[in-house]
Amino acid sequence: MPIVLELPRSRNDSGLSRYVIMTLQYLFAVRGAPEHLRSDNGPEFVAKEIQEWLARACVRTLYIQKASPWENGYVESFNGRLRDELLDRELFLSLPEARVVLDQWRMDYNHRRPHGGLKWMTPAASRGVSPVGATPLPPTHHADCSPTLS
Repeated sequence: MPIVLELPRSRNDSGLSRYVIMTLQYLFAVRGAPEHLRSDNGPEFVAKEIQEWLARACVRTLYIQKASPWENGYVESFNGRLRDELLDRELFLSLPEARVVLDQWRMDYNHRRPHGGLKWMTPAASRGVSPVGATPLPPTHHADCSPTLS
């Protein structure tokens, strides 16, 4: 299941790498470590520090080729839905208002709306996550690697 990670653009490269690693540590603790991480070729995911951390966590990387949105159909589908259902219909008067409205839409999308691709379950229900918080899962261990997530 895809996870969209919004990164603050005001951080320097080193701070951004640490932010990405901390976010991934949390997600791996909550959902388990994936077999691979698919991302674009942005500097936050090709940074040496992140590559080394992912190798220690036994997570392979799969990069989307530039100008190839068809390689990432999940995100393209999500982006289209977000644009059609929310962004094209709202006029945000401030950044705090946009954050509140987007968060309400995200909660509805993940916790109340059934998805056909998930056998008409919500994304949260299909992952066993309650709307008020996530249930931590043990990290996934791959036979050929011993993960270290610190």
